[in-house]
Amino acid sequence: MSGPDTGLGVAGRIATSCLLRAGDVVVRPLASGDAEPLYRAVRSSLESLSYWLPWCRHNYALTDAAAWVAHSLACWADGSEFPLGVFDAGGALIGGTGVNHVNRAHGVGNLGYWVCDGARNRGVATCAARAAARWGFDVLGLTRLEIVVLPHNAASRRVAEKLGALREVEARNRVLFHGRPERALVYSLIPDDLAND
Repeated sequence: MSGPDTGLGVAGRIATSCLLRAGDVVVRPLASGDAEPLYRAVRSSLESLSYWLPWCRHNYALTDAAAWVAHSLACWADGSEFPLGVFDAGGALIGGTGVNHVNRAHGVGNLGYWVCDGARNRGVATCAARAAARWGFDVLGLTRLEIVVLPHNAASRRVAEKLGALREVEARNRVLFHGRPERALVYSLIPDDLAND
């Protein structure tokens, strides 16, 4: 990014450029006051989330949410990854998305997403992931985002497909799932896939 230094530094300028609205969904970096809303969102969907997400344990506590918010702030500050909160029109935190595993030399990153039970089946994950992907392309300058999905995660597969991502391969031992290496589907998203949105 170019332009005059506003005192925020590059990471600060990137963060302030990332308040995204997609329909009734707002996507933005987490802030220090988001630990309790994050905790409530995760706890409201513990049974469904804990199966898919290794960080979502049955003893998930407010301290875990606070640690994630602190980690997110640090990642934004050093530009290593870009976690984002997903909020409804009333400001309630209802999920997360973001770009991580960024390889700047090759212009590649990973796109992830989750939403709490109360926000499912309303297009929230797709809207939020699309906003994050567009931001990754337009602001970070990435040319490829990968979405890695377990074959039996039908909901995540639907989101990838609704985004227009191309299913490229079923990769062996691509992810650790419940402590074991498992195959996963790798989808790719490039800027042209979002060009007609």
